[in-house]
Amino acid sequence: MSSFSYERGPARRALLKGTLTGTAAAFVTGCSAEEQHAPAGATADRAVPQRRQPGVTDPQQPHVNVLAFDLAPGRRGPAGARLLQQVLAAWTSRSRGGTPSASAAHPAAGRPDPVTVTVGIGPRLPGLLGLRPPALLRELPSFPGDRLRPEQGGGDLLVQICGAGPAAVAETARALARLADGTLRTRWEQRGHLPPHAPGETPRNLFGFKDGTINPTPAEAERWVWVGGGPDEHGTYLVARRIHMDTAAFDVLPTRRQEAVLGRTRAEGAPLGHREEHREVDLFEKTPEGRYILPVDAHVRQAHSRLDQGARMLRRGYTYDNGPQDRGLLFLACMNDPHLFVRVQERLAVKDALSRFIEHRASALAYVLPGPGATGNLGDTLF
Repeated sequence: MSSFSYERGPARRALLKGTLTGTAAAFVTGCSAEEQHAPAGATADRAVPQRRQPGVTDPQQPHVNVLAFDLAPGRRGPAGARLLQQVLAAWTSRSRGGTPSASAAHPAAGRPDPVTVTVGIGPRLPGLLGLRPPALLRELPSFPGDRLRPEQGGGDLLVQICGAGPAAVAETARALARLADGTLRTRWEQRGHLPPHAPGETPRNLFGFKDGTINPTPAEAERWVWVGGGPDEHGTYLVARRIHMDTAAFDVLPTRRQEAVLGRTRAEGAPLGHREEHREVDLFEKTPEGRYILPVDAHVRQAHSRLDQGARMLRRGYTYDNGPQDRGLLFLACMNDPHLFVRVQERLAVKDALSRFIEHRASALAYVLPGPGATGNLGDTLF
């Protein structure tokens, strides 16, 4: 379970360690898109993984850089669509080692840190280029307590770059921007990292609590993450939120009060009243005196999937640090219906005790395109 999380419904210990590392253009050393993205219950049919952007359910890498691009002035209509198509083709070629600039992640460079890239389109882009919009791609609403800075959110294209080291991630970001120059311009970018943690251990966030214990199993991801049919099949929707954390206010709380806010123990990350991190959260568990063990405003209660008929989102969180006045969580989540995020966030904004210690400062939504397949280009289904 994460301190910023979406709790699961049915009890299951099988965890999906990956979330949304990279996708369509995958800069992954030494393996093909098909090899690195065998989904849950994979069979002899290997076509589906190729048609999905790789990395969505891969293990989370330690470093991330999320970039948003806008179409450059004058890049509109059919002419703008052709230019964007050329950019996406160039990004796809680079992912296959087609240009020298791919050296940061190409086997010829001595098997450096693997880097994966996820590409999605924002709500405004289809209308600007005269393209068919994905069925559920709409701007996210504002929520109670939001303090959004428009210039640090949104975007016509959203690109997530993940890797084992910051240098390879940064080089990939620069290369993509160079290939897009003249067609796209950078709107904003945000870097993040996982705090140091032992192998197999759940990382802790800036509040000192374990963050990322539970995500959908592979089978659950098939149901709740990937779009399962129609023209948007094999895509998913990515939500990105930059959440400032008021660590000074939270740190002065006694440990028992901190645990009541989150609904989990600080030491083990277990549901209150227990010691096992991965134990299923029981919303109805009571003390011998008849009181609920989980407070009514505990984060894990208000984020529980039972309140959304079991619907799940695939989450990952990174710590970001923009200086002493702006540190917190870069929240990233994938789902096949962004209305799920809206429902959950509307509930958390008004009922979650944690909301008093956090502030949402930036927000973006993108439809993650299907993969390019073995020989196609990223965006083929879009055009």
